[in-house]
Amino acid sequence: MPDLDELDTAILAELQSDARKTNRDVAAAVGASPTTTLDRTRALREKGVIRGSILDVDLERIGRPVQALITVRLDRPSRSRIEDFRDWVSSLPETLALFVTSGQEDFLVHVALPDNNALYAFMVDRLTERPEVADVRASIVYEHLRNDRVTPANTRSRGN
Repeated sequence: MPDLDELDTAILAELQSDARKTNRDVAAAVGASPTTTLDRTRALREKGVIRGSILDVDLERIGRPVQALITVRLDRPSRSRIEDFRDWVSSLPETLALFVTSGQEDFLVHVALPDNNALYAFMVDRLTERPEVADVRASIVYEHLRNDRVTPANTRSRGN
């Protein structure tokens, strides 16, 4: 894990609140010079801490107001079956997120669809038609709240 100090953490917090902030705005917010802030931001990118920016889209406004969490259990799971299914389901336009899990289910798939009929068709016509799928279950998402700010677990003090 990259060694992050308080300044790195402050820069991350500012960019997570709005990734479009200018370097000058970030520098002013964290109390560092623009040059130092730019150097630190570049270093965070080079270390792989900052991997990119994500566009937050209003699902309702793009015609996908129905969200669901679908658990999927595979019949005779193996590395190749898990990876093949993972790659297939993650490429579908309905898929927002995919978790490969342990326990009773092999996957948790977060989807967004136009309506309940589309959700039903997705489950019955797409998922259960796959020969490796043994079971699917869906839970409708009434509200999706997301923590868009993640604080690093280990932050050292500046000057250490």
